[in-house]
Amino acid sequence: MNTDELILTSLLICFVGTVVLYVFLAYILRPIFRNFESDIAIVTLNVSFNPALIIFAIFSIKITFDKLAGVKIFSTIEHIFTTIMIVTIGFWSVQIFNQVFIYYLKEYTQKTEVMWDDVLLPLLSAVVPALIYITSAVFIISSFGVDLTGIWVALGGATFVLGFALQDILANFFSGIVLLIDTPFQFGDILLLEDGSIGMLRRIGIRVTHLYIFSNHCDIYIPNSMLQSQKITNLSRPTSLYYQSIVIELPSECDMDQSKKLIEEIVLAHPDTLGSIDMKLELIDEYFKSHESDTHLLNQQEVGKSRLLAEQNVNLKLEEIVESLEALAVTMKFAEKGGMSQEEVENVQQEFQEVLLLTGFEETEKSSNNRLGIDFNEYNEDGLIELIREWYRLWIKDPNFLDEDQSFISDEWERKINLLQRRFQKLAQKISNPQGDETRLDDYVIDLIDWLKNRLKAPQKKWQEPYIRMMGMTHDESGFFIELDIRFFVDEMKLEDGKRGDRVRSQIYEEIFGYFNITYLNWDGIKPVENGSNGSNGSSNGWNQGEIPISPARPSHNPNSEKRRVII
Repeated sequence: MNTDELILTSLLICFVGTVVLYVFLAYILRPIFRNFESDIAIVTLNVSFNPALIIFAIFSIKITFDKLAGVKIFSTIEHIFTTIMIVTIGFWSVQIFNQVFIYYLKEYTQKTEVMWDDVLLPLLSAVVPALIYITSAVFIISSFGVDLTGIWVALGGATFVLGFALQDILANFFSGIVLLIDTPFQFGDILLLEDGSIGMLRRIGIRVTHLYIFSNHCDIYIPNSMLQSQKITNLSRPTSLYYQSIVIELPSECDMDQSKKLIEEIVLAHPDTLGSIDMKLELIDEYFKSHESDTHLLNQQEVGKSRLLAEQNVNLKLEEIVESLEALAVTMKFAEKGGMSQEEVENVQQEFQEVLLLTGFEETEKSSNNRLGIDFNEYNEDGLIELIREWYRLWIKDPNFLDEDQSFISDEWERKINLLQRRFQKLAQKISNPQGDETRLDDYVIDLIDWLKNRLKAPQKKWQEPYIRMMGMTHDESGFFIELDIRFFVDEMKLEDGKRGDRVRSQIYEEIFGYFNITYLNWDGIKPVENGSNGSNGSSNGWNQGEIPISPARPSHNPNSEKRRVII
């Protein structure tokens, strides 16, 4: 067989091999990958299809000619083949990185609670492809025999010059890295800057930090180095609750205990303040009805009552789950001593299955791959997950909500539900196959309990309830007055464009004023009026007009700033 026949035969073999590879990828692997639950396999195949065929064909041709004695590829053709392979590999690598690695990593980061990965991904997606293309260009130039020593020296000098010229940009870049690693805040936190501006943290970028300022309804971008050097107050930590304060003055002749009781009831009756849900549900129908024609206020109370009832159901179910997990941790702690027997493993699995059913996961048939008999993709109506969804769907009906508030609440709680599912599923995998981890199962359960208590939905704290205290006494020509400081918390400061706390404080202030307005105007400064009628909203709480004159004081706009008292 002569040389031409050898070349033709070899090329024919390469062609047949490429066709076989095409058939294998298109008609065998693709149907199989389409049946997978995740689309990562089919996406990887689609991205790799053409590059794999090109690389296989060129590589086969090069190997064939190298093995054929007496056949030598022209230098130019060999360089062209090498260049095509390098370009194809570089393009393939970038596509795999962007469409597979970054795409699915973005999906994963949306389910995590850390924020550095939200900045790291855009940085990687911008830098890594550029590095791949630069590396490919270097290999292509080297394949033509070009000496790159001079180029590297020139690049080193250019890097030094650029580093000096771009020192501010580099300072902002490394400040951003520091803010991400040693982060004092998270995306969505409310920050108080040194100049008094209050804004929501949107994003920490490579060079600047993006903040939304509530007062001006605008976005600002602060260089990372400037932000790092500022004294910043994180109003969202340790809680995103909104602290509010109102200062009022009562005449010294009034019944102090009765006054404080009424004011506390007014604060608790508002659906957006924090306090004992049982007490709030008892009081919510008695107040904030002075304007019966105000349909907006009535709708607010009606939605608020439904939301409180739904939240009460969530709290009860969550408390039941936490108690069951605590009992499970005790069971594991005793069972793991000396190693868990098969019977103890089955008892633990049965106990944990009951917890999963309380959480809301559906029961299914047990198998070797699903020893707990739980379907983590289906939810029952009585479980915690659906109760949470019912609660936040009632919450977003609040007539005071803006459009973005509804999406914020929905996204926030769906993200938490996703995290809840992932954590329970991860623990279920360990309990299903406890070998190697059987002495640490109780620690995993305790970690889950801690997350449920502090990250999913923190329980009501005693210090979050309304608090009324006497601050001192003042006097003028009309007499002596007792100064009271009314403090309470609003459920979420991020809502209503950051004005939720101001709106709630204003409504409570108006309700207090509405109760005592007539009394205050008729007050003669000497003694209370006896035998008055019920309050202006008609509630039968034992309070009579004329008993307690009141002179409310206007609170300052910023609850964290110095409070000023203005007598009405």
